[in-house]
Amino acid sequence: MGKDVEAALSRIVQVLERLAPAPVKAPDFDAARLFRHDPSTGAFIPAPDYGLPLDLLVGIERQKLLLVANLERFAGSLPANHVLLWGVRGTGKSSLAKAAFTKVAARAPALKLVEVDRDHVTALPALFEILRLQAERFVILCDDLSFEDGAAAAKALKSALEGGVSGPPRNALFVATSNRRHLMPRDHMEARGAIAAAEDAEEEISASDRFGLWIGFPPMDQDAYLAAVGAYSDRFGLSASDLDRRALQWAQLRGARSGRVAWQFIRDLAGELGKTLPI
Repeated sequence: MGKDVEAALSRIVQVLERLAPAPVKAPDFDAARLFRHDPSTGAFIPAPDYGLPLDLLVGIERQKLLLVANLERFAGSLPANHVLLWGVRGTGKSSLAKAAFTKVAARAPALKLVEVDRDHVTALPALFEILRLQAERFVILCDDLSFEDGAAAAKALKSALEGGVSGPPRNALFVATSNRRHLMPRDHMEARGAIAAAEDAEEEISASDRFGLWIGFPPMDQDAYLAAVGAYSDRFGLSASDLDRRALQWAQLRGARSGRVAWQFIRDLAGELGKTLPI
């Protein structure tokens, strides 16, 4: 073989090496308890622990008991169900998912949380196959899940939760939050047409049926809202002579009573009083 040919082949090899994707590093799940998954790179990005304690979530005692019990069974390698937290916005679905995980993980070091974006639901089967090979146990959290793009995401979710011929990974539990119990966009019929929408709707409803545990979050009434404001103000040492009246005025301006609105009011009050909040 001539030197010119060898040089040409060497250059080709160098170009191919540069074009080849970088090898994916093995996940380091000792780096944190919470992670965000990036399906474009395969990376698991560590995130800081969630700072809101579970006892500060008031007005959802039944929901807390149900979710914590399910997570504790899963952490203990006992049978547990995938979870759908559904209800009106601002009622604490996402906060409960992360706060309950933090509480259970404090006693179960092998328990990890991996957050996935709702736009990446189609990557769930591949993610589950990665996690299947790990020694840890994983809560997979998808916030504000809905099937805006039709049935493709629903099929991917069903595939992940059922696991195909190999079955779902025993060390993965899927937790989703949604404003809608059946995960369907409100404009579904208008966007797709009656027949196509009906077929997609059946696919999407069957996907929601894969969640063994549905936990509903009704709208927060006035007493529960004021209880949330009071719990926050007591915890952080905030006081105002007209606290309830101001909290109700704040909710009226926002057009809603919820745990989120209560927390936003407390942040505003703390700023007004010149006090910092630890979370």
